[in-house]
Amino acid sequence: MLAGKRLVLGVTGGIAAYKAVEVCRRLVDAGAHVVPVMTAGAEHFIGRTTLSALASEPVQTSLWDEASPIPHTRLGQSADLIVVAPATARLLAAYAVGLSTDLLTNTLLATRAPVVVCPAMHTEMWEHPAVQANIATLRARGVHVVEPEEGRLAGGDVGAGRLAAPERILAAIHAVLAGRDLAGVHVVVSAGGTREPIDAVRVIANRSSGKQGYALAAEAAARGARVTLVSTVELAAPAGVVVCPVETAAQMQAALTELAPSADVIVMAAAVADFRPVMAAEGKLKKDQGVPQITLEPTPDILAGLGATKPAGQVLVGFAAETSDLFANATAKLHRKNLDLIVANDVSAPGVGFQHDTNEVTLLRAAGGAQTVLLTDKRSIAKAVLDTVVEIRARMADRAHPPTA
Repeated sequence: MLAGKRLVLGVTGGIAAYKAVEVCRRLVDAGAHVVPVMTAGAEHFIGRTTLSALASEPVQTSLWDEASPIPHTRLGQSADLIVVAPATARLLAAYAVGLSTDLLTNTLLATRAPVVVCPAMHTEMWEHPAVQANIATLRARGVHVVEPEEGRLAGGDVGAGRLAAPERILAAIHAVLAGRDLAGVHVVVSAGGTREPIDAVRVIANRSSGKQGYALAAEAAARGARVTLVSTVELAAPAGVVVCPVETAAQMQAALTELAPSADVIVMAAAVADFRPVMAAEGKLKKDQGVPQITLEPTPDILAGLGATKPAGQVLVGFAAETSDLFANATAKLHRKNLDLIVANDVSAPGVGFQHDTNEVTLLRAAGGAQTVLLTDKRSIAKAVLDTVVEIRARMADRAHPPTA
């Protein structure tokens, strides 16, 4: 999503300026070309050497002593997005009234790129009517505002005004650059591997880390969806995503059965155990008691159940983790379970599937057609999957409302 994007990172003079260093690092790690612009006030809190070392270009601070005679115009015209973190009350006021006092405010006025501002200040300042009026003005002009959080502020105070966490800022940037093609859509994603108890401490499980499901949830949220994540793992929740924790296949089935009627899209990325013990021991099985006889029974086929009761207009996506006959097995599952799309991967291949940060998949549609996404990070896989979901939803809408003569 951010690879190859040119982002201007504006840093103003607030105590939260030190957090801009982490935002910069994460943007660069995501592949963005980051151009840092610091105000004079920001230099009271962090040194320009720090940002220069982490960013893609040295810090710029002045309208007059840079290599370009019109640096603000160059920056504004070449940016794919400008983010200001932190944005002080002074910056917000200047931007709202069009006051060009330094390189950063000039750049903001000289751009047509999307702008994300991340306010940070004391509670009394954040809640002041003038600041709120400026925020409203900027929002009305299309500026994206990442509202501050509640928490510990400078001087030991506690309240609203704390700079949003870096992950929230990056999620907002992703959302702006991705567009909002899932705005208002309820997307339900399952993630992780179910755990079926043998006794009080042991389970039947699999190697699923849940990373692909979480990447799908984060991408859907970035595209404007209302996302519910049914998860068996304890990863950090993506910004704006509601997590429903479960452990067993039966618990996951119950959660998805409740959520399915309101879902526009269901993506079953979880690795659900196929079998479970008929009866789990209440305590811990002891070795000196001998080898236990564990009788297994099938777990509920959650995906097949969702396919059998799928309402009109809902898009159902399944996953097929295979080690052989990938295309044949995935195609059979696609049609047998009444799916609209199946994401198939060969989990025996290097760097693919369980526990990796990368994946390689083939997308098979019920309507026909296959697309292979070569080995890449799981967020890019999520983007490809949801691009296809958007296309499927568009075709469904066209069929439901054909053009009139």
